[in-house]
Amino acid sequence: MSSPTPAGPRRFGIFLAPFHPPGQNPTLALERDLDLLAHLDRLGFHEAWIGEHHSAGHEIIASPEVFIATAAERTRHLRLGTGVSSLPYHHPLMLADRMVLLSHLTRGRVMLGVGPGALPSDAFMMGIPVARQRDMMEEALEAVLALLRGHEPVTRDTGWFQLRDARLQLRPYGDDLEVAVAAMVSPSGPRAAGRHGCGLLSLGATQTAGFDALGYHWGVMEERAARYGNTADRGDWRLVGPMHLAPTREQAARDVAFGLADWVTYFQKVAALPIAPDTEDPEQLVAAINATGLGVIGTPGDAIAQIERLTAQSGGFGTYLLMAHDWADTEATLRSYELFARYVAPAFQGSARPPAASRDWAAANRAAFIGEATDAITSKIQEHENERRQERWQAGRAGQGT
Repeated sequence: MSSPTPAGPRRFGIFLAPFHPPGQNPTLALERDLDLLAHLDRLGFHEAWIGEHHSAGHEIIASPEVFIATAAERTRHLRLGTGVSSLPYHHPLMLADRMVLLSHLTRGRVMLGVGPGALPSDAFMMGIPVARQRDMMEEALEAVLALLRGHEPVTRDTGWFQLRDARLQLRPYGDDLEVAVAAMVSPSGPRAAGRHGCGLLSLGATQTAGFDALGYHWGVMEERAARYGNTADRGDWRLVGPMHLAPTREQAARDVAFGLADWVTYFQKVAALPIAPDTEDPEQLVAAINATGLGVIGTPGDAIAQIERLTAQSGGFGTYLLMAHDWADTEATLRSYELFARYVAPAFQGSARPPAASRDWAAANRAAFIGEATDAITSKIQEHENERRQERWQAGRAGQGT
């Protein structure tokens, strides 16, 4: 395994859309999602982002806020974000109020991720023109942030929502709530994030077009941030990509035969984002995903190489989020996350280096240490024998009456 670049991420998490193929018990699928977050909490992952979708049958969490409230009761450390709240679907006051409530219920562990909405079928059912979604998102984001900051009452009339002398009853827990804006390929996400001083959530970072746009997106972030008096902080930039890890590449490929084809079919034939390879052959799918950099189906070493690749392309970012999926069965999926936590995260956080350095130092000086230890043991043995001889001599003299 190679060493990561200094600008590599130090925080890790999950982006849970989720992707559950229809035909199974949805209640059990949601319960597995909650169990997964508890597993990640124990493994030391930092955060989880929960999606909002209303159609297409795979991404079955309709309210990330409700899911987060449940997950918060089953976790201790994991920060929980909406990934993302589709702003055109919500009145800004109602969404801001719900998030502030969650910030108190979670003692500050909640984050707000925002976007225009990913599925055109969702927008269609609500009568929202797809061409208006990104403008609606920025209008709503401006209002939500004004409400959260609470400097003064908020009045807005955008034509699709109104605010009249609006204010929140509560401040966020700790007086702050982290906000991140989703980005795929277009500059809309980084433009909004830079203007409003938010973090960036790059959902398409490993897709070819999204990967190519990483440097461009950060340039947009910096330019817009400077224009509006904000600072673009790479530590607040999150990149998302799918992985499945196993001890060997061969085992990883066998694992994903369970569900990779279903995931690919969803993106090819249902979702509006045709990011998956154009093939249904299992071996070709694995090869294409690895070759294009869309994801990693391999070992922890392959995962480290992928994150280094993203670091080099982006110029540095703060958090890597594993895109959740059902490529493998539950047991193999949980093992994949454990391998990531055991070997991949420490390579970037530096936590594995001190024990290794201590081992190497002890090994390099072993001869001296063993020699000292042997001398100490020999000395104590000799002291013991001398004591016994002295005791026998004294006992002999006492027996002679002298």
